[in-house]
Amino acid sequence: QVRVVESGGGLVQAGGSLRLSCAPSGFIVGSSAMGWFRQAPGKEREFVAAIRWSGGNTAYADSVTGRFTISRDNARNTVNLQMNSLKPEDTAVYYCATGRTSSMTNPSGYNYWGQGTQVTVAS
Repeated sequence: QVRVVESGGGLVQAGGSLRLSCAPSGFIVGSSAMGWFRQAPGKEREFVAAIRWSGGNTAYADSVTGRFTISRDNARNTVNLQMNSLKPEDTAVYYCATGRTSSMTNPSGYNYWGQGTQVTVAS
Protein backbone atom coordinates (compact mmCIF):
# COMPACT_ATOMS: atom_id res chain seq x y z
CA GLN A 1 0.00 0.00 0.00
CA VAL A 2 1.31 3.41 -0.93
CA ARG A 3 1.85 5.85 1.89
CA VAL A 4 3.03 9.43 1.81
CA VAL A 5 4.42 10.87 5.02
CA GLU A 6 5.23 14.52 5.61
CA SER A 7 7.45 15.92 8.34
CA GLY A 8 9.05 19.19 9.37
CA GLY A 9 6.15 21.53 10.11
CA GLY A 10 6.03 23.80 13.12
CA LEU A 11 5.83 27.34 14.44
CA VAL A 12 8.19 30.03 13.17
CA GLN A 13 8.41 33.81 13.31
CA ALA A 14 7.81 35.85 10.16
CA GLY A 15 10.98 36.01 8.12
CA GLY A 16 12.14 32.63 9.38
CA SER A 17 12.64 29.33 7.60
CA LEU A 18 11.30 25.80 7.73
CA ARG A 19 12.12 22.66 5.79
CA LEU A 20 9.43 20.12 4.98
CA SER A 21 10.17 16.59 3.88
CA CYS A 22 8.04 14.02 2.11
CA ALA A 23 8.73 10.31 1.92
CA PRO A 24 6.53 8.09 -0.22
CA SER A 25 6.65 4.36 0.52
CA GLY A 26 5.20 1.32 -1.12
CA PHE A 27 4.94 0.57 -4.77
CA ILE A 28 3.94 3.61 -6.81
CA VAL A 29 2.86 2.78 -10.33
CA GLY A 30 3.67 5.35 -12.95
CA SER A 31 4.34 8.06 -10.46
CA SER A 32 5.82 11.00 -12.25
CA ALA A 33 5.67 13.94 -9.88
CA MET A 34 5.72 14.96 -6.25
CA GLY A 35 3.81 18.05 -5.25
CA TRP A 36 3.21 20.24 -2.22
CA PHE A 37 -0.17 21.83 -1.64
CA ARG A 38 -1.51 23.83 1.29
CA GLN A 39 -4.84 24.65 2.81
CA ALA A 40 -5.52 27.51 5.20
CA PRO A 41 -8.65 27.64 7.36
CA GLY A 42 -11.68 28.62 5.32
CA LYS A 43 -9.78 28.44 2.04
CA GLU A 44 -9.46 25.90 -0.74
CA ARG A 45 -6.42 23.73 -1.15
CA GLU A 46 -3.86 25.45 -3.35
CA PHE A 47 -0.77 24.44 -5.25
CA VAL A 48 2.60 25.38 -3.77
CA ALA A 49 5.38 23.56 -5.65
CA ALA A 50 6.08 20.36 -7.53
CA ILE A 51 8.94 18.41 -9.05
CA ARG A 52 9.14 15.56 -11.53
CA TRP A 53 11.09 12.46 -10.55
CA SER A 54 12.50 12.19 -14.05
CA GLY A 55 14.30 15.26 -15.27
CA GLY A 56 13.71 17.27 -12.13
CA ASN A 57 11.45 19.88 -13.73
CA THR A 58 9.93 22.15 -11.11
CA ALA A 59 6.91 24.41 -10.81
CA TYR A 60 6.02 27.03 -8.21
CA ALA A 61 3.04 29.11 -7.27
CA ASP A 62 3.60 32.82 -7.87
CA SER A 63 3.11 33.50 -4.17
CA VAL A 64 6.15 31.39 -3.17
CA THR A 65 8.50 31.90 -6.14
CA GLY A 66 11.85 33.12 -4.94
CA ARG A 67 11.17 32.08 -1.35
CA PHE A 68 10.50 28.32 -1.55
CA THR A 69 12.67 25.67 -3.17
CA ILE A 70 11.61 22.11 -3.92
CA SER A 71 14.23 19.40 -4.37
CA ARG A 72 14.44 15.64 -4.56
CA ASP A 73 16.84 13.14 -3.09
CA ASN A 74 16.66 10.12 -5.35
CA ALA A 75 18.91 8.02 -3.12
CA ARG A 76 16.62 8.53 -0.13
CA ASN A 77 13.41 8.68 -2.18
CA THR A 78 12.38 11.93 -0.52
CA VAL A 79 11.30 15.37 -1.62
CA ASN A 80 12.09 18.47 0.40
CA LEU A 81 10.50 21.91 0.45
CA GLN A 82 12.79 24.61 1.80
CA MET A 83 10.71 27.60 2.86
CA ASN A 84 12.51 30.89 3.49
CA SER A 85 11.28 34.40 4.27
CA LEU A 86 8.07 32.98 5.63
CA LYS A 87 5.04 35.24 5.95
CA PRO A 88 1.94 34.93 8.14
CA GLU A 89 -0.07 34.22 4.99
CA ASP A 90 1.97 31.04 4.52
CA THR A 91 0.22 29.61 7.56
CA ALA A 92 -1.61 26.45 6.50
CA VAL A 93 -1.62 22.69 6.59
CA TYR A 94 0.87 21.53 3.98
CA TYR A 95 0.19 18.32 2.08
CA CYS A 96 2.55 16.22 0.02
CA ALA A 97 1.18 14.22 -2.88
CA THR A 98 2.42 11.93 -5.59
CA GLY A 99 0.98 10.49 -8.74
CA ARG A 100 1.05 10.22 -12.47
CA THR A 101 -0.03 13.61 -13.67
CA SER A 102 0.39 15.68 -16.77
CA SER A 103 -0.26 18.88 -14.86
CA MET A 104 1.97 19.39 -11.85
CA THR A 105 -0.21 22.18 -10.51
CA ASN A 106 -3.61 20.45 -10.57
CA PRO A 107 -4.38 18.50 -7.37
CA SER A 108 -6.78 16.18 -9.23
CA GLY A 109 -3.81 14.61 -10.98
CA TYR A 110 -2.28 13.31 -7.75
CA ASN A 111 -3.36 9.89 -6.52
CA TYR A 112 -1.71 9.60 -3.12
CA TRP A 113 -1.76 12.18 -0.37
CA GLY A 114 -0.17 12.52 3.02
CA GLN A 115 -1.96 13.48 6.22
CA GLY A 116 -0.55 16.98 6.20
CA THR A 117 1.74 18.94 8.48
CA GLN A 118 0.90 22.25 10.14
CA VAL A 119 2.99 25.32 9.38
CA THR A 120 2.28 28.39 11.48
CA VAL A 121 4.02 31.70 10.86
CA ALA A 122 3.66 34.22 13.66
CA SER A 123 3.76 37.94 12.89
